[in-house]
Amino acid sequence: MNEKRIKALMGELLGELEQAESIGDETVSVARQLESDIHDLVNPEVDTAENTVLDDAIALEASFAASHPIAEKILRELINNLSKIGI
Repeated sequence: MNEKRIKALMGELLGELEQAESIGDETVSVARQLESDIHDLVNPEVDTAENTVLDDAIALEASFAASHPIAEKILRELINNLSKIGI
């Protein structure tokens, strides 16, 4: 269940970022990389020993703190769900 919610949250986050006018292409690129890393985390065939997805999500959340509260909220929930599955 948590894996499905994590994927749904990533979809919400990317949708929010694509609609925001003040989000740069680099930020969207970082979010897409985060999505890819999360996909790798939930795929049992991919070695994720070096994956820093939680740290990356926390850094992205901090960058949204003042200017993009909706994206920050989505990321906070994403981080909580990643923690629940042991990431």
